[in-house]
Amino acid sequence: MRRLLLLLSVVFFVYASWTVIEKKIAESEYGTSFETLKSEINEIKDKPEFSDAIEFLTLRIQEIVYQITQALEDLPQNEEQPVPQNQIEQPVPQKQIEQPNLETPSEQLFSILNIELGDTKDEAERTIGQAKRQSMNEYGTLWHTYHEDYQSFVMVSYDDNNLVTGLYTNQDLISSVNGIKLGSTKEFVLEQLGEPLNQINKGFVYYQFPEIRDYDMFELGNSYVTIFYDQHQQNTVSSIQVIKKELEQNRKDFYTVASEQLKEGFEYQLFDLTNATRVKHGINVLQWDAKVQGTARKHSFDMAENKFFDHTNLKGQSPFDRMLEDGIVYSVAGENLASGQFSSIFAHEGLMNSLGHRENILHPDFRLLGVGVAFNTESHPYYTEKFYAK
Repeated sequence: MRRLLLLLSVVFFVYASWTVIEKKIAESEYGTSFETLKSEINEIKDKPEFSDAIEFLTLRIQEIVYQITQALEDLPQNEEQPVPQNQIEQPVPQKQIEQPNLETPSEQLFSILNIELGDTKDEAERTIGQAKRQSMNEYGTLWHTYHEDYQSFVMVSYDDNNLVTGLYTNQDLISSVNGIKLGSTKEFVLEQLGEPLNQINKGFVYYQFPEIRDYDMFELGNSYVTIFYDQHQQNTVSSIQVIKKELEQNRKDFYTVASEQLKEGFEYQLFDLTNATRVKHGINVLQWDAKVQGTARKHSFDMAENKFFDHTNLKGQSPFDRMLEDGIVYSVAGENLASGQFSSIFAHEGLMNSLGHRENILHPDFRLLGVGVAFNTESHPYYTEKFYAK
């Protein structure tokens, strides 16, 4: 049985990496002979006898797999041989912290971990401690990222006077005067806040929001509040972003002019957002991997430069081909792509509402993550997330 599983693993590895293998052979001294062999194989493939043989072989393989499956199901439970725990890479256990006591906001409609727009940085950090990371956002300010092992996860923006101008969380840290919180239904949100915005003005241009979307934006007092919904949890509130009106209005275009600082900001923000989401769902935290980040960056740049959006690049290389070409060996891997969202937060929330991408974000077997971002000539971002385990 072990030999059969090993054979199947080898076959899968060769299949996944065939593009890279074929390229290496073609560039070697055996390139001419290899092309001749390929031509002869193609001639044989066109013969009816070959097709019949392949069909017969396929049926036999299916029959063998079925017999193996049945035999495995019939094995008694006590005959299973568990893999010794010291041979399995175990996730680092998360220290559980107490759920904070959330208070109804006194000055604003919403607060996050009892922090409101207009609070001072000193007041905020007395509640949440020191920032774990600072990274550039689309507003030209810094997101200060606070958490404890990605629990109590909050991002806060400050102005030049160290007053809070922006807040975000995707965890159960939301308080409001009208009872909206994490897990509230979309119907309840609309009942409390009224009709959301369908467009937003930037200079002399109005940007229309998509008719079908996974968020609602509201203009409330001195703020713009964006509430994101989890479409896989019956359209309930999954996260919230609160931005001071002046900060939003100072962003003159829908897409912020590309820069190296903004690229790195989006990359690290997506990494932190992913881990905060995994912790919320009770899944292990991922570690940053700079090598696979390089693979992700190259693919994002390729898409932006050559105007395509696909997991397979224009050379026909799959995500796994590109990892192997960069010398990254993996036991399990996955890739997420996003394009056009003007911020890391909107990109992450969109990925969480796409089932295949959501499965990668919440995959319990992944251990490492690298994120690469690139911008096209119009400053539209392309995002690539590479997940894997060794």
